[in-house]
Amino acid sequence: MSGRPDPGGVAAAVAADADAIARAVEVLGAGGLLGLPTETVYGLAADASNPAAIARMFAAKGRPADHPVIVHLASAAQLDDWARDIPDVARRLAAAFWPGPLTLILKRAPHVLNAVTGGQDTVGLRVPSHPVAHAVLAAFGGGVAAPSANKFGRVSATTAAHVREEFGAAVDLVLDGGASQVGIESTIVACDLGGVRVLRPGRITRDMLATVADFDDRGSTAVPRVSGSLEKHYAPRHRVAMLPASELAQAIACHAGNVAVLSRKRPAGKNLRHWAAAIDAEGFAHSLYATLREMDCAGCDLLLVETPPVGAAWEAVHDRLRRAVAGSGAASDEAR
Repeated sequence: MSGRPDPGGVAAAVAADADAIARAVEVLGAGGLLGLPTETVYGLAADASNPAAIARMFAAKGRPADHPVIVHLASAAQLDDWARDIPDVARRLAAAFWPGPLTLILKRAPHVLNAVTGGQDTVGLRVPSHPVAHAVLAAFGGGVAAPSANKFGRVSATTAAHVREEFGAAVDLVLDGGASQVGIESTIVACDLGGVRVLRPGRITRDMLATVADFDDRGSTAVPRVSGSLEKHYAPRHRVAMLPASELAQAIACHAGNVAVLSRKRPAGKNLRHWAAAIDAEGFAHSLYATLREMDCAGCDLLLVETPPVGAAWEAVHDRLRRAVAGSGAASDEAR
């Protein structure tokens, strides 16, 4: 089973022409910031070899200096330009899942900036499958650091409009590649000599990885810091709670204000706005961030999410929601 999303439907909706790609390459070459569509989420992109551009990107996001970013490449042929001592398992994974939503954590090449790696000896690399991202990366020729295009810790952007709302004039150019097809960030795996370890779940599941590589959960005792691994992340500004369907009505009744609810069926209660949750994991992930953004702007002071099903396909959705719930408490405290 391949982890590559089919870019055909996305490509049909993409309006970015050769002139837009050329402008994007000019922005990157000049040390600017680019809103870059990928199949996972939109990235805030900068030349990964330009220290000033990376510093500007970190400042725009409010990202901690020790939090590494992922370098995006045009093809697996560039692996050796950015990593060293690459194990065979990493090359097998790249052959199986690139282009696609998989990030490999490898030993960094000597020239890779400390700002990109968070001062670590490892670097995260991936080859996105979105046709616009591929066109930009191929024309640019180098590596592009592209963390999610949102303020640090907030809900990731999955449309060009989200990027503009988040950053305004702080971004030099935003390419519109339609809504992100996957909708959540890439799977991140550490490639140790004996196998792989999943550091962040995503569309590429453990079962899919297992068709190519063995798991070595023993690995190294040192776990590298990677994007999206903080306990509090992907958080709306208002408080979020995740509850079983059987508890939603009571939670709504006990809340004095307006409530936004994401659930399969509309629960009983007043003063609520309802969003219908997708019944499949891929559909749920695809719309998750856009829905959370809509709920956050709906005039409600509490966001309730029905606990999704469990299982391998839902692991990444649970991961993002768990971190959003944890982060939303801090967001509400700051708002007060």
